Amino acid sequence: MRARPSLAIVVPCYNEEDVLPLSFEVLHTLLQRLVTEEKIASDSRLYFVDDGSRDRTWAMLEAYSQQYAQVTAIKLTRNRGHQNALYAGLMSTHEDVVVSIDADLQDDPNAIEDMVEAYIAGSDVVYGVRSARKTDSAFKRITAEKYYRFMRWLGVDLVYNHADYRLTSRAALDALAQYPEANLFLRGIIREIGFPSTTVEYARAQRLAGESKYPLRKMLSFAWEGISSFSTAPLRAITLLGFTSGWLSVMTLMWVLGTRVFTERAVPGWASILLPLLFIGSVQLMCLGIIGEYVAKIYAEVKRRPRFHIEQRRETPDEE
Repeated sequence: MRARPSLAIVVPCYNEEDVLPLSFEVLHTLLQRLVTEEKIASDSRLYFVDDGSRDRTWAMLEAYSQQYAQVTAIKLTRNRGHQNALYAGLMSTHEDVVVSIDADLQDDPNAIEDMVEAYIAGSDVVYGVRSARKTDSAFKRITAEKYYRFMRWLGVDLVYNHADYRLTSRAALDALAQYPEANLFLRGIIREIGFPSTTVEYARAQRLAGESKYPLRKMLSFAWEGISSFSTAPLRAITLLGFTSGWLSVMTLMWVLGTRVFTERAVPGWASILLPLLFIGSVQLMCLGIIGEYVAKIYAEVKRRPRFHIEQRRETPDEE
């Protein structure tokens, strides 16, 4: 059994002025309760990361940091995306354990207490797993569940129905810092680290206020990010596709020859030229697109540009 840890709760925020007062009250109250019940150390903190918001999010976070001693507000220079903002928050902490959670609080904050208990029992990573997704639309629920199964079929080791709600120990975070890749897919990287882990289940709730920051376009982009970051199966599929297209081309040639020799319906030069040309051309374009995606990722990695820059950091100094 481990001693009670100091806890950091990291919350990435992007245009969250509608939901922020509610989520701050819930998380701050939870943190105070856990300290009062002596389940976590008194130097535990809340970290809010403003990911280049265009509304009053930063002004509100700055005010919280000045009013409450347990709050740290971090402002990035520009919008870097959810994964980079979350990573910036994780790397800014110094506590024993860190829990990452979204500002909308659709992931039940009460599960944090169970996560801390699992850490004390010996787990370095505790994954929050959604036991029910009744608040999601049917389309989002079905596509999300199919995505997890598809990723597993591609050989990517993900925790089913887990997003970015998790507890990580200081040892796991130190290991995470050794991964320099620019294309972040944290739920895959954390799993790759391999420290002792367990899961905590919770029911996904409705968003408290505001609008989702993950429309269909971003969801698809994030899904492809996970596939291309952790699986080479699409590249290997190109080889298979090449053999398949070659076989279909031979079959098409036999059909064209059969039509020409045994029937009177053949239009001279049409089928033998157009069909193979359209088929092979479409296959080549698709293959080039997939290869181009991987080349683009290599391009982003070799530049070694910083994932984020912190413009401001606000917190109330501890009183001596």
